[in-house]
Amino acid sequence: MAEPNLPAVVKPAPGTPPKYYLPYYGPEPAEPAVPLSHYLWILRRHRWRILGFVATSVIATLIVSSRLTPIYESTATIDVDRQSPSGVIGQEAVRSVLNDADQFLATQIDLIESDSVLRPVVRKYKLIDYEKEIARSPSFSPAAAEEAPVTLKRLKVARPPNTYLLKISYRSSDPQLAANVVNAVAQSYLEHTYEIRARSSASLSAFMEKQLEELKVKMEASGARLAQFEKELNVINPEEKTSILTARLLQLNTEQTNAQADRVRKEAAYNSVRNGSLEAAQVSTQGETLRKLQERLNEAQEKLAQLRPQYGRNHPEYKKAAAQLSEIQQIFDRTRQSIIQRVEIEYREAANREAMLESAVAATKKEFDTLNARSFEYQALKREAEADKKLYEELVRKIKEAGINASFQNSSIRLADPGRPAIKPVLPNIKLNVLLAFLFSSVLAVGAAVLSDVLDNTIRDAEQVRRTLNTEVVGTLPVVKSWRNRRLLVSSNGTDSSGASLVSLEESSDQSVNGYEEAIHTLRNSILLSDLDRRRRSLLVTSASPGEGKTTTAVHLAVAHARQRHKTLLIDADLRRPSVHQYFGLKPEKGLSGVLLSDVPWQEALVAVDGLRDLTILPAGAPSRGAALIGGRLIEIIDTASLQYDMVILDAPPLLGFPEPLQMATAVDGVVIVTRAGQTNRNAVGTVLTTLSRLKASVVGLVLNEMHGEISDGYYYHNYYSRYYKHYYGANRKS
Repeated sequence: MAEPNLPAVVKPAPGTPPKYYLPYYGPEPAEPAVPLSHYLWILRRHRWRILGFVATSVIATLIVSSRLTPIYESTATIDVDRQSPSGVIGQEAVRSVLNDADQFLATQIDLIESDSVLRPVVRKYKLIDYEKEIARSPSFSPAAAEEAPVTLKRLKVARPPNTYLLKISYRSSDPQLAANVVNAVAQSYLEHTYEIRARSSASLSAFMEKQLEELKVKMEASGARLAQFEKELNVINPEEKTSILTARLLQLNTEQTNAQADRVRKEAAYNSVRNGSLEAAQVSTQGETLRKLQERLNEAQEKLAQLRPQYGRNHPEYKKAAAQLSEIQQIFDRTRQSIIQRVEIEYREAANREAMLESAVAATKKEFDTLNARSFEYQALKREAEADKKLYEELVRKIKEAGINASFQNSSIRLADPGRPAIKPVLPNIKLNVLLAFLFSSVLAVGAAVLSDVLDNTIRDAEQVRRTLNTEVVGTLPVVKSWRNRRLLVSSNGTDSSGASLVSLEESSDQSVNGYEEAIHTLRNSILLSDLDRRRRSLLVTSASPGEGKTTTAVHLAVAHARQRHKTLLIDADLRRPSVHQYFGLKPEKGLSGVLLSDVPWQEALVAVDGLRDLTILPAGAPSRGAALIGGRLIEIIDTASLQYDMVILDAPPLLGFPEPLQMATAVDGVVIVTRAGQTNRNAVGTVLTTLSRLKASVVGLVLNEMHGEISDGYYYHNYYSRYYKHYYGANRKS
């Protein structure tokens, strides 16, 4: 088979290993954590399981649904009119609009589902067998069974949004029974509302009658106290009597004021007259007579004065004038004295009248104050009596209204649409059940597939290794089923020394074996080109745990390198369980263990392979305690062999649990870790990589062994070469 195209090799100076150069294409773009194609691959990988589970679920659902007893549903509609009055008179005749529709309808729904509404329906149609439901209780008794709360699981009460309607639904295997039950529940609900109102009215009437008797006694007592008080006052109407006294007191006050002013005026006149003042007498009531007498007196004096010089004192005319003057003077004096007496009398009368009025005002005021003080008590008794009477009359009116409204059987709840027997069953809905079974089984199956992939803690593909372990996969090796129960011979002979049946790589017609050989060549090129700065001279092939295929990989890698005309040394460094010699049918007497235990040169333990002149093997030799001696001596062997061979490949024990691979890893140019795809634990590989990183060993990468299309969505090599070799060898057989 032709060697794959390799990059150009630049010949270095003598003694310097050649370097390989690859074109630089720039940094690779970052990939998403989990690509969508990976989930599609999961579905393809588990498609038959998913389809089988979904088909089984759908068929089982179809069979079970078709065998179920059909259930019919009937629905009755209740109309709730919040504006309908519940009475004909009083406040119940006027229905106010309340903004509590949700709370009211929720209350009505709970009321429909209550025991008082459902119990008559359950007993009528025998919907619940109490003995079966309650007999399991240790405290069961027939009396307790009769008093147990009633519930109907198949009854459903719902309210359509934005309506005042209530939908009562019941399901049963008998459509007629379902219709009868919903109608009976609706009727029981209406009767229960009437009964609640009747009980409420009866309770209210009984309470008001009891209160009526108490109010009657209280009203009679307050009326008796008011009558007794009026009797004690000795007046018919205290309020009217108070008004009379008020008017009388007001009049007496006015008269007293007038009398006081008249007395003051007459007292002043009396004082003026008593002092002898003629002017005071003249201003009195008799002052006009006195003035006239004063004028006559003045005229008589003037006449006498005129006659005196003319006739003399003894003249009759003079004496007549003197006598007339004396008579007028007497009359004037008597009149003046009379005026003084009359003014005094008037003053005395005015003073007496003022005193009498003052006494009358005081007496009237005292009587008014006394009556006014008792009037407050009278008003309190009167208000109490009137209040008791009014309350008694109002209660009598309420009792009459309650009696009239109780007999008025109007309700805001009406049966709008009775339930009727259904024609088609509501359960089972075979189409819906099958659809739900398909959807849920699909979701469950896909979820289980994805969950199994998420919980899978094994190494599967390169992308996963790069994402979780932060390292690279340098090669993938396909699974070879024909290797089971036999060994692969890397030589031209057909049998080993024991006569066992062997298979040669060159002569094998198994397409998986040929694909494996191509994968080995790809792995070799990937290892050689992984580091462009220096050429790798020594390579350690190991694994995290036993059974990963590291020895098979190391053997075939060495054979592939030797076939490219490169001197190759294969060292079996697994001194605990050596197996390299079995791949070549060798039974060496000497090996690495003998070299480490003695001073024998390692070149004397080398074994050549027939048919591969560029491949030399340093077998492990007989199992011994030489594994404990691996150290500086092995490092010297590797350093010396690296100068004589183009590639030194070591088959080392697993890294976990054995100390010698750690020493080997620090002595070689690169470490290749072989893992079994789908079986090697990712945490174990992570531990190995962490240990090698701490030792500063050069890790080339991971090799995914036994890869196939069912493990990873990124593995296409196996499928491609399977088709290629099938076509190639099929054509050769025909020819």
